[in-house]
Amino acid sequence: MKKVVLMMALLAVLLTGIVGAQDSVTLTIESWRNDDLTIWQDVIIPAFEAQYPNIQVEFVPTAPTEYNAALNAKLEAGTAGDLITCRPFDLSLELFDNGHLASLNDLAGMENFSDVAKSAWITDDGSDVFCVPMASVIHGFLYNADIFAELGLEEPATEEEFLALLQAIKDGGMYAPLAMGTKDQWESATMGYQNIGPNYWGGEEGRLGLISGEAKYNEGGFLAAFEALAKWQPFMSDGYQALSYPDAQNLFILGQAAVYPAGSWDIGVFRSQVDFEMGAFKPPAPAGAETCYISDHTDIAMGMNAGSANSEAAMIFLEWMTTQEFAELYSNQLPGFFTLSNHEITIEDALAAEFLSWRGECESTIRSAYQILSRGEPNNELELWNASARLLNGELTAQEAADQIQTGLATWYEPQMGG
Repeated sequence: MKKVVLMMALLAVLLTGIVGAQDSVTLTIESWRNDDLTIWQDVIIPAFEAQYPNIQVEFVPTAPTEYNAALNAKLEAGTAGDLITCRPFDLSLELFDNGHLASLNDLAGMENFSDVAKSAWITDDGSDVFCVPMASVIHGFLYNADIFAELGLEEPATEEEFLALLQAIKDGGMYAPLAMGTKDQWESATMGYQNIGPNYWGGEEGRLGLISGEAKYNEGGFLAAFEALAKWQPFMSDGYQALSYPDAQNLFILGQAAVYPAGSWDIGVFRSQVDFEMGAFKPPAPAGAETCYISDHTDIAMGMNAGSANSEAAMIFLEWMTTQEFAELYSNQLPGFFTLSNHEITIEDALAAEFLSWRGECESTIRSAYQILSRGEPNNELELWNASARLLNGELTAQEAADQIQTGLATWYEPQMGG
């Protein structure tokens, strides 16, 4: 009898071990953000595993320049991870259209994200959302608070005050008013035109107008934004035409320039390198504006590999990513990358908190060329880079820059043809 009891006990232990092993699942995350590895390993994943001890998670990034090709090869071979970090707009839409990303329409927690937040990971007709929005980057201006104090300057709220501020810095003769170059071109559009532009074209209304064909780049607010950008030219630093993006960063870091047209991703870079107090102000509004707008650009999300063998566990992880806990963790571990959820969160970094506070003061939108408008040739986004840089270099007038962009878009995008 004792032998039978002992055998039954041993069998129970064995069965328990087998069941436990079956219940334990390991999820793999594909990502291009290899700079985030320690944050995922040391903070985010442990927070999830503390609540779901039977689900282990491995973060396995690929170099950013290799990610797209490597991910596609893995998906085609059936060897990709369970969770796929999603780039915004067409690259992820193509993965969904090819059957590689699962629809997340029924995922609990997706109601925590606005239409703007989901716009980078949704089908053109809005019928399927396929990635959980993780973070956006916000545009504005950083400034050297020591220089402002020295020169008795205050943060501007309007375009008129902004230009007066830059003129005062220039008149002082000690510092470059603006730290930005045009050599790499993309900054001229991204931190220039797309930074201030939403205040002129009315945010989402104007952007969606381009998609529908009701708005055009060479008239109204889109033209006005080029006219406003052209006014920066006298305040650029000496030799700005030869300045690259890192050069402009260094100009600001070394205290040689007072104002830096910024993306919030720059906060983390500057935090570790500047030895002066920094401040931030949102894009100045044109005269008479009753509503302010910010570029709150969708940047990164997470989806599920439609071929995952661990879909149930993967959906649990994605649902956790819709929570306030994840929103606060991610936003604080990566200052300047802000949750796209509607949760109220506390940001520890003061500069990052300032950028995030603008969501409560202004209407959010995304960059004008990223959804649908850059699928043809000439590429609308690349055209904006070139035209904005040439505008700041004095090679094009505002009207010429706007006409160039509109003509290029009208050559292939049917709603804009004839414009």
